[in-house]
Amino acid sequence: MASPLFSAFTPHVLLIILFVYLSSLSNNLAAKRSYSSTHHHHLSSHKSSPLANEKLHQAYIALQAWKRVIYSDPFNFTTNWVGPSVCNYTGIYCAPPPYNHKIRVVAGIDLNGADIAGFLPDEIGLLSDLALIHLNSNRFCGTIPKALSNLSLLYELDLSNNRFVGPFPRVVLSLPTLNYLDIRFNEFEGPLPPELANKKLDAIFVNNNRFTNVIPPNFGANNSASVVVIANNNFGGCLPPSIAKMADTLEELLVTNTSLSGCLPPEVGYLYKLRVLDVSFNNLVGPIPYSIAGLAKLEQLNFAHNMMTGVVPEGVCVLPNLANFTFSYNFFCEEEGICSNLTSKHIVFDDRRNCLPERPLQRSNEVCQPVLEHPVECFEQHCESGGSVSSNGPFGGSVALAPTAMPTAAPMFSPSMAPTHT
Repeated sequence: MASPLFSAFTPHVLLIILFVYLSSLSNNLAAKRSYSSTHHHHLSSHKSSPLANEKLHQAYIALQAWKRVIYSDPFNFTTNWVGPSVCNYTGIYCAPPPYNHKIRVVAGIDLNGADIAGFLPDEIGLLSDLALIHLNSNRFCGTIPKALSNLSLLYELDLSNNRFVGPFPRVVLSLPTLNYLDIRFNEFEGPLPPELANKKLDAIFVNNNRFTNVIPPNFGANNSASVVVIANNNFGGCLPPSIAKMADTLEELLVTNTSLSGCLPPEVGYLYKLRVLDVSFNNLVGPIPYSIAGLAKLEQLNFAHNMMTGVVPEGVCVLPNLANFTFSYNFFCEEEGICSNLTSKHIVFDDRRNCLPERPLQRSNEVCQPVLEHPVECFEQHCESGGSVSSNGPFGGSVALAPTAMPTAAPMFSPSMAPTHT
């Protein structure tokens, strides 16, 4: 099995996507795929007669409009975007559409890693047969045009590592066949729309933006995602229990550095397919839900840099596939059984800066005692819309938890890397 966090791209993404395109975009894929960041992989043939059909003529208009608003192209990707033979343009891929195998249309755009500066014009809506758009690692800016709603066959949208701004691009919610959404490493801001929870997506990457408010309380309600990364934003509030509704599909959940507060809901333990759970660098309190001991497929578990307390349960430490368990910088006071010697199970673990007796590199008694004297009762927690949590806090009384002191969090995935889809 590939690493649950990183895997190298395969060179065959466009062939795979366009094979799906030819078969029918209305069918659900059973197999998960890897994604390419290379720009030089071409299909078997790009040759077509100039203006072979009206679709290619519309594509010519759209691509010429786009070229006019490209202000920097240091690697000359768009140098050959000249003339009506659009299927010969670098980064442009043509194939017969699912509704008419006798013609060719522009089915894919892959400009990953081109370092192009510019923006997306409204004319991009003329490319109505696109199955994929890959614009990873460029300098595109501005907002996402509403004309994107015309792309009714779009299956993958990767706008990651650019300079897009504005609120969450709600236009993507109107795309009926969209399966993969990647808008990480941009400057989007404001709340995530609750409608995102109703979108049937296999992968959701919204990390490393400026999103605020709270994670929508219906998050996961109707979603079918296998990977959800919402890290390095500023949501606050609690992780909603509705996340349990993704139990049949979710394999990777990364909510690092999002100002989460309150207790980790026991519903996380219902995500029986989960391989990666990372809630580090937040303001979580209370104990580890024992339900996590049921996550038999879990490989990486990270609770570091929170304010969690109580016992590290042995049921978690004996999970059969656990390879990395990090719970440093909390206030745990006991490690049950094998939890204090996970190296004997060849598990990488970190228990520093807790309140564990006889373990090295722990917090001082002066720091630990006030917290341990006032344990958090999670059943009394009430998550508020503003992001604070009313409860008997770790120091007693009703508190609004302050952000945990932490270094700048590391990016979640290099923008040029793909998630694992195995």
